[in-house]
Amino acid sequence: MNYSIIRYILCRVLEFQAVFLALPCLTAVFYREKEGFAYLAVLAVCLILGEVGKLKRPRSTVFYAREGFVAVSLSWILLSVTGVLPLFLSGEFPSYTDALFETISGLTTTGASILSDVEALSKCNLFWRSFTHWIGGMGVLVLILAVLPLAGGYNMYLMRAESPGPTVGKLVPRVKHTARMLYKMYFILTVIQIVLLLITGMSPFESMTHSFGTAGTGGFGVLNTSIGEYSIASQAVITIFMILFGINFNVYYLLWVRKPLQAFRHEEMRYYLGIILAAILLITINIRGGFASLLEAFHHAAFQVASIITTTGFSTVDFNLWPEFSKFILVLLMFVGACAGSTGGGIKVSRIIIMLKLVKSELSYLIHPKRVRQVHFEQRVVSKEVLRSISVFFIAYAVIFGLSVLLIALDNLGFTTNFTAVAATLNNIGPGLDQVGPASNFSVFSQPAKYVLMFDMLAGRLELFPLLLLFTPSTWKRS
Repeated sequence: MNYSIIRYILCRVLEFQAVFLALPCLTAVFYREKEGFAYLAVLAVCLILGEVGKLKRPRSTVFYAREGFVAVSLSWILLSVTGVLPLFLSGEFPSYTDALFETISGLTTTGASILSDVEALSKCNLFWRSFTHWIGGMGVLVLILAVLPLAGGYNMYLMRAESPGPTVGKLVPRVKHTARMLYKMYFILTVIQIVLLLITGMSPFESMTHSFGTAGTGGFGVLNTSIGEYSIASQAVITIFMILFGINFNVYYLLWVRKPLQAFRHEEMRYYLGIILAAILLITINIRGGFASLLEAFHHAAFQVASIITTTGFSTVDFNLWPEFSKFILVLLMFVGACAGSTGGGIKVSRIIIMLKLVKSELSYLIHPKRVRQVHFEQRVVSKEVLRSISVFFIAYAVIFGLSVLLIALDNLGFTTNFTAVAATLNNIGPGLDQVGPASNFSVFSQPAKYVLMFDMLAGRLELFPLLLLFTPSTWKRS
């Protein structure tokens, strides 16, 4: 284990955290809020610790998968324990645990909240909550790779540890250029949404915070009713951009380099859009009687389907009141999630499709045991290593999910509440059903249960294994 390079990366993370904290400081200055002093103090501490810790250069820049996983996991924990401080010091959160829950929920783009009155927060705290979504959406290590060289050819291990999906590839030959391209597309889409929301009538503050939440597929709002009080046009813009941010960014790169035919042949995107369309139509038919017109039912069905499958978590209505058929479809979408290589959470469409194809292949094997079978995805043969990693992912996912539901069941809340709370946090969605529905929050859980759910949020964002490796003794042995 190369501890010196991990220390160096963590110091870089602290420096970037200081830069991130400057934005809520400016927000506090603009709105003349005293809570900005808490952000300024934490900013100064992060900057000093980062600079001091960076003085001793790493003995070696050799960097392998183990260091990559550990560096990414510790970076997210460090961002959480420093990002919580201004929220807690502001005095607007009832306890450190609740402030930490809110921070981890923001950074992991979950959007689950313990607040019953969001509008009581200061503007700088509201801005920071939403901006953490944007930070966590593409990943802070990807941002660092885009700006600073870390470990030469070894830094692909960082991107693989932080980026969602069964496989991570480079858009261009160099990892640094890949990271820059990803953030360039991420930034451009965010700016376009901000402009469109301004046109639909949102204020600059609301446009930015909701665009941060949409881009990172997080879902923190600035009103207690989430998106429900905004115009139909604003809701439509958010619906479209939630779907766009749930698409694999490789598709946008193909469009960027003028290869539209390859982009539209993207298999995962076609399945993703097909699932969305089917879910919208089924729910629209099911909830038609609860709305004034078919068009209104379609609008709210489209918004909630987009919000849940992309794991954003915004809401326009309390879908906890919808018929059981519609709620069950939404629960299924919680597990499916968005595309690999997007900012969305969940299991990912690609994993689901590959596993279904593997089941089909196994059924074929039972009938024709001597026939050579290969699983194809995106016009390529899926390697045995990828099939193995997906199978292991599903096993680990099921174990963590089951243990989490078991542990929070000690609070003696209802099964629907417990089950969907874990589904909402492990898949980085936000709202669940029953007592954690869109009109409620996660304050009903005890402090121990909240820590279980915080672990789930981090594990879900990092796709399980980087965080699990921290608890593996062999990870820490020196090579």
